Parts: sequence; C-alpha cells; structure tokens
Amino acid sequence: MENNQYVTPLSGRYASQEMNQLWSNNSKYSTWRKLWVALAETEKELGIDITDEQIEEMKQNINQIDYDIVSNREKECRHDVMAHVYEFGQKCPNAKPIIHLGATSCYVTDNTDVILIEKALQIIKQKLINVINNLKEFALKNRNITCLGYTHFQPAQLTTVGKRATLWLQDLIEDLEELEFVQSHLKLLGCKGTTGTQESFMKLFKDEEKVKQIDGKIAEKMGFQKVYAVSRTNLY
Repeated sequence: MENNQYVTPLSGRYASQEMNQLWSNNSKYSTWRKLWVALAETEKELGIDITDEQIEEMKQNINQIDYDIVSNREKECRHDVMAHVYEFGQKCPNAKPIIHLGATSCYVTDNTDVILIEKALQIIKQKLINVINNLKEFALKNRNITCLGYTHFQPAQLTTVGKRATLWLQDLIEDLEELEFVQSHLKLLGCKGTTGTQESFMKLFKDEEKVKQIDGKIAEKMGFQKVYAVSRTNLY
C-alpha cells in the first residue's frame, strides 16, 4: 500500500485518492520507465543499434518494480536513479545495455515532475469545471430570489442570490483561465545530457542534426509540444 500512496502528514486529511495515487512511488517510477522507453525508441529511430525486442522487454516491465532490490542497491551506490536503472536492468536483461543510454538523472527526475504536474493540473481542472457548472446551476435557480446586498459590511441595495453567486463564479472562472495558462506553457525538459550540452549524445550519434531531433521526438512521445531550449542539469 505504501508504494501506491504519496506519503505526507496532509495526504490522508486533504488530498484526494486521485492525487495520492498520481504522486505515489508507483506512478513516479513507472513514469521514469516510460521515459526510458521513449528515449530508447528515439535513439532507435535515429540510428542507434537498439532492437524492437529490447524496447518491448522494457515496455512489458514498466510496472514491475521490485522496491527491495532498489533499496538495497541504493544503499550500495547511493544514487536513486542508478538504483532504478540497475533494478530495471535485472527485469530486462536484453535491454540492460541501452537503458538510460546517454542520459542524465534529470532526464527522468525533472521530466517526471513536469509530467505529473500536468496530470495534477488536469485533475484540478476537471474538478474546477464541475464546481463552476454546479454554481452556474445554483445561480440560475436562484436568480429571482431577492436578498440584501452589503457594502463595507453595511446593508445596501437589494440584489438576488443568483447575482451574488455569479460573483463567486467569476472568481472561479478566472482561476480556470489561470490554470489553463499554466498548462499551455508547460514544457518538457527533454534530454540534454549531463551538463545540458548534449555532449554525450554527440559522442553517441556523431551527428549534430540527429542530436537536434532528440528533444522533440521524446516530447511528442510523452504528449508535450514544447521543450526547454537550454537547461543546467547537474550543475551543482
């Protein structure tokens, strides 16, 4: 159960089941594996010697995570991503040599954060739309019910319950517009290599034009249209 839930003191009190599952270990680390599949598919498309069998083996094991192996390996290597690469390689012996090929840790960690944030915003958006719709129905139903308006906490002119509800509704619509603005500007990190220069991919492909295609191909596979032009991954 622990690996199906995002653990925080507030999660049981305030978070929905959808959000708890979205930010769980299983969701996070399976997304890492989906990113590794997208990377392998992209590298194969651009000419690296990767087989369909290796990619299929990875796909078949996206959700097969042995957390005991990961934990024990991380104690040895003191690196969470490499611990998961190791465990994934145990599940996928044929694909082991090409898992995470040319990438840096931030390829899976940062891209996964963006992916989960986008999914979280979508959950919030749907709930917000439902609230807006319910409040709209409330406003229409009560548009002719008279009530007292207030200004500076003092009684003012008459208004209606429906009109009062439209004021709350307007705030929620503005929230929705802001949420959609954030969604429309989300970008994937892409795959920039260890210092953001893509040098590791230049060594791998020895072809600048192919390297330039990597980010866009991975973004498309993960459902994004935009990527950051530059990054500073692992520059501590």
